[in-house]
Amino acid sequence: MSEDFYEVLGVSRDASEDEIKQAYRKKAAEYHPDVSDDPNAEEKFKQVKKAKEVLTDEEQRRAYDQMGHERFEQAEKRGGFDGGAGGAGGGPFGGGAGGDPFGGAGGMGDIFEQFFGGGGGGGGRGGARQGADLRTSLTITLEEAYHGVTKQLNITRPERCPDCDGSGHPPGADSETCPQCNGRGQETTVRQTPLGRVQQTRTCSRCEGEGTLYDETCSTCGGEGVTREDASLEVEIPGGIDSGQTLRMEREGAPGEGGGPNGDLLVEIQVEEHPDFDRDGADLHYTLPVSFPQAVFGDTVEIPTLDGKVEMDLDAGVQSGETRRLRGKGMPRLQRRGQGDLLVHVQVVTPQKLNEEQQEALEAFAEASDEDLSVDQSFFEKIKSSF
Repeated sequence: MSEDFYEVLGVSRDASEDEIKQAYRKKAAEYHPDVSDDPNAEEKFKQVKKAKEVLTDEEQRRAYDQMGHERFEQAEKRGGFDGGAGGAGGGPFGGGAGGDPFGGAGGMGDIFEQFFGGGGGGGGRGGARQGADLRTSLTITLEEAYHGVTKQLNITRPERCPDCDGSGHPPGADSETCPQCNGRGQETTVRQTPLGRVQQTRTCSRCEGEGTLYDETCSTCGGEGVTREDASLEVEIPGGIDSGQTLRMEREGAPGEGGGPNGDLLVEIQVEEHPDFDRDGADLHYTLPVSFPQAVFGDTVEIPTLDGKVEMDLDAGVQSGETRRLRGKGMPRLQRRGQGDLLVHVQVVTPQKLNEEQQEALEAFAEASDEDLSVDQSFFEKIKSSF
């Protein structure tokens, strides 16, 4: 993944704050270590988080745009953008961020931010926010894609903690106003940079935006407000769906923040390959093997379809490689009327062994066709000469 923060999030350099936050949620959902199979997911998740923190802070973004990535990083290492507005803290309410330059809690705090959207005032002081979208995949057969099907989907996803209702602390826990942010949920620091004084406002690193500190954390969720739970969902898959298309299950994603709605669950569909048919959008392709006599004299043959067998007439003298189109025998057109076609590709099959009677008959055919055919010619050469 590129280090440039705009490229990390996949946004343009003039992207709005809302566009940056939206891109962050998508990338964070993609690379979160709890849901991603990427071996470098944890590192990428941290990089995405850092990019969002810088680009959603007006002063830091201005400095980043003016200085460029490398100089900005160097200035940060020299302490130009350090946090640390509060100390380690003490007493029954725990400590501060301890030098995290972006005020993140780290560890499970990253998970909390992923589930609840991150940024802003955080916790209960940032207003209601929709939860993050989650992604999964589901594999179905071509027959199921043709007819449509209801499938059972089993996933593990974040859920609002049932014991603390997502607050992270028991209902009866003692509380006090956060002394680091004076209950605002945000803290402001001023730092001297090569470009002058920079004022930075960010989520309070001690109370994580709550504005309040509690003397107890929920034992069920460890104070994070979410737990990982197994869920069984029914997915309605419409006929005509193709590989790579995604179904959106509203409000089946991660829980929202501050009473906000859940995110959505995005289910990417994969359709298995079929032993008989190749798919091209709404059309299906089928290779029909025919014998030499069938090709010469013609025949009525049965053609398999996904809706049962149908009969098709072969004209006498049909050639290998010719195609017949059976209209309306392909896949349903998703969100449209009608169906695609079934294209039948004729393939004349050459027998690999002939008995004596068959060989004599074929030689007689060649002689009657006024062709010079010696006995030691291969069967393929005989067929080729006969035409």
